[in-house]
Amino acid sequence: MDTMYIIIGIVGIALGFSIAKIIEKQRASGTIRNSQKASSRILKEAKAEAETLKKDKILQAKEKFIELKSEHEKVIISRDRKIAEVEKRIRDKESQVSQELNKNKKANQELETKIKDYNYRLEFLEKKQREADKMHKKQVEQLEVLSGLSAEDAKKELVASVKEEAKTDAMAFIQDQMEEAKLTAEQEATKIVLNTIQRVGVEQTVENCVSVFNLDSDSVKGRIIGREGRNIRTLESATGVEIIVDDTPEAIILSCFDPVRREVARLSMHKLVTDGRIHPARIEEIVAKTEKQINQEIAEVGKRTVIDLGIHGLHPELIKIVGRMKYRSSYGQNLLQHSREVANLCGIMAAELGLNAKVAKRAGLLHDIGKVPEKESELPHALLGMKWAEKYGEKADVCNAIGAHHDEMEMKSLYAPIVQVCDAISGARPGARRQVLDSYIQRLKDLEDTAFAFTGVQKAYAIQAGRELRVIVESEKVSDDKAAELSFNISQKIQNDMTYPGQVRVTVIRETRAINIAK
Repeated sequence: MDTMYIIIGIVGIALGFSIAKIIEKQRASGTIRNSQKASSRILKEAKAEAETLKKDKILQAKEKFIELKSEHEKVIISRDRKIAEVEKRIRDKESQVSQELNKNKKANQELETKIKDYNYRLEFLEKKQREADKMHKKQVEQLEVLSGLSAEDAKKELVASVKEEAKTDAMAFIQDQMEEAKLTAEQEATKIVLNTIQRVGVEQTVENCVSVFNLDSDSVKGRIIGREGRNIRTLESATGVEIIVDDTPEAIILSCFDPVRREVARLSMHKLVTDGRIHPARIEEIVAKTEKQINQEIAEVGKRTVIDLGIHGLHPELIKIVGRMKYRSSYGQNLLQHSREVANLCGIMAAELGLNAKVAKRAGLLHDIGKVPEKESELPHALLGMKWAEKYGEKADVCNAIGAHHDEMEMKSLYAPIVQVCDAISGARPGARRQVLDSYIQRLKDLEDTAFAFTGVQKAYAIQAGRELRVIVESEKVSDDKAAELSFNISQKIQNDMTYPGQVRVTVIRETRAINIAK
C-alpha cells in the first residue's frame, strides 16, 4: 500500500509539472503575439514620421534652390550690365583713336612739309655761310697785309691787353673795397681786423718727456740701483717715472710724460743722494714728502699768478692747474710764462677794441690748461680745457675762447679770436721758442728770393724777423697800379709756396727822385 501511494504521489507530481509547462507555454505565446502587434504598430508610426520628414526636407530644398536661382540671376544681370558698359567705353575709345589717327595723318603731312622747307633753308644758309667765310678770309688777309700782323698774333695781343686791363680793374676794385671797409662803423671794423689776423694762429707744441739728473760721480749709480735693483724699483714704483741708468757719465735719465711726476722724482733723488741713506723705506718717505712739497708749490705758484694778473674768483682747482703749467714747456717756452704773456696781450687788445679786459685776461690765462692733465685724455687740449672751465663754473665767453683758440669749434664771441691771435703772437715771436738758426736764416733768404723773382724789383729786405717784406721797385718799369698788383702777387706766392708762422706783410715802395746840383 505504501508503495502504491508513493507511486500515485510521483505520478501526481509529474502531471503537475506537465500542466505547469503547458500553462507557461500558453503565456509565452501570448506575450509573443503582443510583442509582434506592438512592433508592427511602431513600424507603422516610424514610416509615417519618415514620410513627413521627407516631405519637409524636399520643401526646404526647393525653397533653397529657388533662393539661389534668384541670386544667380541677379549676378548674371549685374555682369551683363558691366559688360555692356565696358563695350560702350571700348566703342568710345575706338572712335577717339580713329579721330587721333586722322589728326596724326594731317600732322605727319604738315611735318613732312616743314622738313622739306627746313632742308631748303638749311641748304640756303650753308651756301650763305660759305660765302661769308670766303668774305671773312679775304678781309682777314687784307687786314694782315695792312697791319703787318697775322690773325694769331693779333688775337694774342688782344688777349694780353684785355688781361692787363682786367688785372688793373681787379686791383682797383680791391683797393676801393679796402677803402670802403675803413669807413664802416667801429663794430664792423673790429670784426674785419679780427678776421684778418685770425690766420696767425698755428698750433706748434712739443712734449719734454726726459730730464737729466747729474751726479758727482758714477759710484752713486750703484747705490741708487741697490742690491738686486730694489732701490731703483722702489723709486720707479713710488714716483711713476722710468729711471734709465746707462753709460752716460755722471748722469741718470728720468723719463715720464708727466712733468710734475718727473720733478718729484728729480727732487727726491737729489734729497736721497745728498742725505746718503738710500733704501726702500727711506725712498717712500722722501717721495711722499716731496709730493706734498710740490703740491704746495703748485698751489702757491697758481695763487701768485692769479694775483699778479688781477684775476678774481677763480676756482681752486683751476688755480692748481695754472700752477702745474710751471712744469710744462712747449718748444722750449715755459707754458706758465706763455700763458701769462697771452693773458697780458689779451687784456691790452681787448681794451683797444673796447671789450672787457678782465674777461680777455681770464681766457688768455686759461687757454692752455688742457695741456696739463693728470690723466691721459684723447681730447685735444683746447676742448679738454674748455670742458674743465665749464666744470668749474667759468662763463660761456671764456669757455668758448678756450675751446676755439685752435679752430676746433665755432667762435661765438670776439674774445675767441683775440685769444687765438695773442697765443700766436706769444708763441711765434722771435726768441719765444726754439728755432734752428740755419732754418730761420734760410726762411728770410727765401722771402727775399721770392720778391726778386718778379720783374721790376730792385731791392728786397726781410725785416722784423721775417714778419715784413719790403720791396723797392724801379719807377720806370713799375707804375702805381702795377705796384699794388705786385704786392698782391708776391703775398699770394708767399702764401702758396712757403711755410711760416704768423703772417708776412708785403710792402712795395715806388718813388721817383729828381736830383739837380747847384754850382
